[in-house]
Amino acid sequence: MNASVTRTNRKIVLITGASSGIGEATARHLAAAGHHVVLGARRTDRLALLVNELEAAGYSAEYTELDVTDRASMTRFTEGALARHERIDVLVNHAGVMPLAPMSALHVAEWDQMIDVNLRGVLHGIAAVLPSMLERASGHIVNIASTSALRVDPSAAVYCATKYAVRALSEGLRQENSDVRVTVVCPGFTQSELADHGGAAEVQDAVRAATQQIGLPASASAEAVGYAIAQPASVDVSEIVVRPTAQN
Repeated sequence: MNASVTRTNRKIVLITGASSGIGEATARHLAAAGHHVVLGARRTDRLALLVNELEAAGYSAEYTELDVTDRASMTRFTEGALARHERIDVLVNHAGVMPLAPMSALHVAEWDQMIDVNLRGVLHGIAAVLPSMLERASGHIVNIASTSALRVDPSAAVYCATKYAVRALSEGLRQENSDVRVTVVCPGFTQSELADHGGAAEVQDAVRAATQQIGLPASASAEAVGYAIAQPASVDVSEIVVRPTAQN
């Protein structure tokens, strides 16, 4: 166990979308810090490899299949963790998709997908962990948004709308209680698979090119998550923006 984390402050951390990108990097970072990570995603083959790697390094990890768009799946994910560990200290809502295209392209199915994964998935996560956290008067919900929650760009209107919503509901939840901490992390261009699926080819190509040129490693945002959850219970780091210096 990492010297900075003792048995008294070791946390049970649930991470959605943990099979790639910032979710995977967060799993690595928090496990290395001495926390126990419970990983969820649809691609369980990737989760199994990651957990095996973490355990081989002497860290503590497990995984469960998870579809954040299915509330029953999220309930199984969280209730299973509660049954095994008797508490959930942190939920990191990371799962997200980003098929960018002009609205005139009418990619309505992809609009629905972004709403289901990026927004409804976060709400499912909150609904699943909030009751037990409020009962214990302790807990921390970390929602991964985006710098797209701070500005709107052409071809990203629906994606931005979902991330603005995540930022808004995070702030609302923070204000509604004094026991559960809430942090929203807003990454800028980050090396990940986000631009590899769906959307308009020319838009996604431009995003990939920009990411290759200035994108941060996913570990930058993982370290931001680690910083937020390491603060004393009396300190709520409500928002962190992590962007490349070269990003306008």
